[in-house]
Amino acid sequence: MSTTARQLRGKAARLARLLPSGPSSAARTPFVLLVVLLLSGGLITLLLLNSSLSQGSFRLSELRKRTTELTDQQQALQRDVDGRSAPDALARRARELGMVPGGSPAFLDTDGTVRGVPGEATAPPPPPSATTSSSGAADAEEDPAAEPSAPASATPGADAGPGASPAPSAEPSPTPSPTSSGR
Repeated sequence: MSTTARQLRGKAARLARLLPSGPSSAARTPFVLLVVLLLSGGLITLLLLNSSLSQGSFRLSELRKRTTELTDQQQALQRDVDGRSAPDALARRARELGMVPGGSPAFLDTDGTVRGVPGEATAPPPPPSATTSSSGAADAEEDPAAEPSAPASATPGADAGPGASPAPSAEPSPTPSPTSSGR
């Protein structure tokens, strides 16, 4: 038995030589702590990076939604402007304001001479409406010399605000004729 005990002692001695002793295991502790700290620091950094990316993603989705809303609003406003600037809409609005189409125009040359003979703007007869009674139509037929009544805002000085141009006089202003321009 002594030989088997010696063999075990020999195997134990060989195993003891393979395993590090006390002082060498103490040198391994700082390395393990460094690895644990690096891993935990990396995980915390990834967590912070992930949360900031998700926050940016939420902000981006909010901005895209706001951009869509503003684009829709801009398109609605553009449709409104296009509808109001159409020629028929402008003509209708001008009639509502009491404006009439202008007469024949006259042009000024660069030397101050007038080309053309200006004509007076006259209001076309109002279009017949379905609300006009038959007695009103008969009154208009009896008095053909009656002039159409002007809207209240067309009277001189009515609703004239600051910067309003003075009302035109009933008499046409004299303009030089093209023959007297010296040509």
